[in-house]
Amino acid sequence: MARFPKPPEGSWTQHYPELGTGPVSYEDSITPEIWELERKAIFKRAWLNVGRVEQIPRKGSYFTKELAAANTSLILTRTGDGEIKAYHNICRHRGNKLVWNDLPQEETSGTCRQFTCKYHAWRYDLDGNLTFVQQEGEFFDLDKSKYGLVDVHCEVWAGFIFVNLSKGAPEQSLRDFLGPMVTDLEGYPFDRMTSRFTYRSEVKANWKLYMDAFQEFYHAPILHGNQSPTAYSKAAAQAGFEAPHYQLDGPHRLVSTSGVKAWEMAAEMRKPVEDICQSGLFGPWEKPDLGEMPVGLNPAKCDPWGLDSFQLFPNFTILIWSQGWMLTYHYWPTSHNTHIFEGTAYFPEPRTPRERIAQELAAVTFKEFSLQDANTLEATQSMIESQVVREFLLNDQEILIRHLHKETAAWIDDFQRKTAGVK
Repeated sequence: MARFPKPPEGSWTQHYPELGTGPVSYEDSITPEIWELERKAIFKRAWLNVGRVEQIPRKGSYFTKELAAANTSLILTRTGDGEIKAYHNICRHRGNKLVWNDLPQEETSGTCRQFTCKYHAWRYDLDGNLTFVQQEGEFFDLDKSKYGLVDVHCEVWAGFIFVNLSKGAPEQSLRDFLGPMVTDLEGYPFDRMTSRFTYRSEVKANWKLYMDAFQEFYHAPILHGNQSPTAYSKAAAQAGFEAPHYQLDGPHRLVSTSGVKAWEMAAEMRKPVEDICQSGLFGPWEKPDLGEMPVGLNPAKCDPWGLDSFQLFPNFTILIWSQGWMLTYHYWPTSHNTHIFEGTAYFPEPRTPRERIAQELAAVTFKEFSLQDANTLEATQSMIESQVVREFLLNDQEILIRHLHKETAAWIDDFQRKTAGVK
C-alpha cells in the first residue's frame, strides 16, 4: 500500500497510473461475498474511529459502540488512572451483552464504578478485571483473574479514539496507519470543538456509495442547486464548488476547495434566514479565533480557502471548514447494501445566544445537504444491482472514488494472500 506523492499541476488521475482511467465496476457494492471479505480483510484489521475523548470525560465514563461489520459490540471507558480502554461488550459467564439499557441493539453511555451483567450479576471493574461472581462457590476451580473482559487494541490520536479488532498485534501502529497527510493536522484545536450536533440515518445502500457522494464536488451545483437561489448556486460553483486540489496518502484521501464568502454576495443571492442568523452552509459568518493552523490544512494554499475533507480509510471523514468549525462522517456497514450514516457538526462553545443560533443554522443546513446526497443512494443501489450496466465512467475530479474502490480491493487481496491455506 504505497504512499502517493502530490501530483504536479494538470490532470489528477493520469498522475496515478496504478489507478487507471478506464470505466470502473461497482461489483464491490452489490456482492454479498465481497462484503463478507471486507468484514474480515478491512473492518477486523484497519484502525476504526469510534469517537472522541470528550465523550468519556471522567473516571467511569463509558459509551458502547455497535460494530455490525465486525460482528461485535464494544465498551469504551476511562479508567481510574485516566487511560482510555476498549473491551468487547460480552460477559465471560454465559455470553450476555454486558452493557445495554432497554434494547440490546441500541448504543448507550453513562458513568459507573463497575460493569454489572443484567443476567447473573457478574461484575467487572474499569480495568476489565472480573471482581464479583454471584454464588462463586458453586463454580469449579474458578480463577477470576483469568476471566476478565476481552481487551481491544485502543489508541488515541488528537483526541480521536481508534480501535483495531485484530486478534494479534495490529499490522501497523495507529500513527503509521494514519500517515503524514493526516498527522499533519496535529495542532488543530479539536478539543475546543465541544458544541456538537449529531445526525444518524439508516441508508439502503452500500457504505462506499455514500462515501463516493462526498468525495467529489462535481455534483454540487446540480444536486444542491435547488436549495439556493440560482444566482447563489452559480456564484458558489464559480468560487470553488469544483475542487482545485486532490491528494492521496496510502489508503487515505483529501479534497480541498476554495471558499465562498456568503456575506459579501449581493443580498438577492442569500436566503433571508442567513442574513438574520449570519450563518448558512459554510458556517457562522463570524469566525472564531482558533490560533495558528497546522501545516496540513489548505495544502493548495487556496485564497479564499473553503474546506479540507480528509477521508480516512476505511469509513471515517474529518471535514474542516475555514470558518472555524468541522464535521465528521462515519459510514458503518450493516450488510452488502445497507449501512448507518452518522454525521456530527462541531463548533467552539458558543459565547452568546446569537452564536448558538448561528451554529444551529449551520448544523441544520448541513443536515439538509446530507439528505440530498443520501436521496440518490437507494436509487443508485437498486440500479447497479440490476447489472444492466456493469462498468461506469469516472471523470478526472472523481479520482478519490477510483482510489477508494481500488484500495478496498487491495486490502482484500492482501488478506487473501496472507491467509491462503490458513484454516
